[in-house]
Amino acid sequence: MSIFQGILLGLLQGVAEFLPISSSGHLAVVQNLFGLEDVPLLFDVFLHLATLLAVVLFFRKKIWELLCTFGRLFTKKNENASEQEQIRETEDRRYILAIVLTTLVTGVLGIATSKILPDFPIKAVCAGFIVTAALLVVSALLEKRAAANNTESSETAAPSWKQALVIGLAQGCGTLPGISRSGSTIAGALFCGVNRAQAGEFSFIVSIPAILGAFILEAKDLGNVASTVGAEPVIAGCAAAFASGYLALTWLMKMIRKGRLEWFACYLIPLGILGMIFLH
Repeated sequence: MSIFQGILLGLLQGVAEFLPISSSGHLAVVQNLFGLEDVPLLFDVFLHLATLLAVVLFFRKKIWELLCTFGRLFTKKNENASEQEQIRETEDRRYILAIVLTTLVTGVLGIATSKILPDFPIKAVCAGFIVTAALLVVSALLEKRAAANNTESSETAAPSWKQALVIGLAQGCGTLPGISRSGSTIAGALFCGVNRAQAGEFSFIVSIPAILGAFILEAKDLGNVASTVGAEPVIAGCAAAFASGYLALTWLMKMIRKGRLEWFACYLIPLGILGMIFLH
């Protein structure tokens, strides 16, 4: 792999990881077009780690707040805290519980699918683009109905344990190539009544343990990446993924608040159809 190809894959990963269009699916398509099918999966995971850094930077205040709350679980509660601070503490604890439940469900589904369906043909990946488009459209319709009926949760409310299980199932489906992790997770959150802004934030924060878990599972191939891909393309790709990922995340959070994620279906459906026809 050349440095240019590494940068191209990194840019693609950074944009597609956060936009609901499936980064793994787009990487598979580009690798198919460039004849790079022998690239180790760990290279893709390295690019995911770069975009994870973008998530940590973007949501640093929320992540630090959750870490502080988690630390206080093992210490005495601050008795001098105001009522508002105690309410915030309770919400943060619910948020942490939701992250744990979502991650557990996603991990079980991710391991199961990797064992049952280890390799995906490129046409199946392209079909996943169409599935993602359908999820975005259906979730947008359900979210608008919930907003009209005033059944959507508040913007500061943490997902309930039931909502966390649904989101975990959705994120587990997003581990399949061609199905967007962010798209399916946000769609799952909107489906069960999570506020649109909260759905976007939770979707990306809960990706942190999912990406770290994937890295641990694939770390055994670390030497294979160095021999097959080379250090320079990996470094260049990760830098490109981080920069483009942060910009894409900033833009997408604005799109989520405006409720326009279904627009991406206009791109995914033609892409999926063309890929199923022309790629082999």
